Amino acid sequence: MVTVVANKLNESGSAKEPELIIFYDGLCPLCAKEMAHLSRLDEQERIHLIDINDESYLKNHGDIDSVKAMKVLHGKLPTGEVILGLDVTYRAWQLVGKGMWIAPLRMPLIKAIADMCYRLFAKHRYAISKLLTGKSRLSECDRCSLDRNNSKPHKPSN
Repeated sequence: MVTVVANKLNESGSAKEPELIIFYDGLCPLCAKEMAHLSRLDEQERIHLIDINDESYLKNHGDIDSVKAMKVLHGKLPTGEVILGLDVTYRAWQLVGKGMWIAPLRMPLIKAIADMCYRLFAKHRYAISKLLTGKSRLSECDRCSLDRNNSKPHKPSN
């Protein structure tokens, strides 16, 4: 399970608020792999990742419906606005400096088709994961292994 907590301090000494909180399905091999990759690229700790299978997230994010979040990727901006699907993906990749990879999917003529394809992927993500990775769902052991293999090196705070 890749759950990254933004605990870096800002200039005033208080905890730095993430620019995006992503609520993702950590049991989905492809989803977990993408979140681990984002986490590695997020050197400025601008993104907070929450596995929606970890029920402890409900304590701080009761406004995110876990049933709906299992159907489509949810993200929350610092304003409290909830964004969905490829809008979350695009914002995340923007924050790690790779937004140009997905920007074409947000162009007006392509957006509707891309969103429809994303909804199909989200609905069938376990079958697609099985086809591409050999596993439809990650076990707890797999999730821990993914954490160890993709963890960021500890950076001393100044």
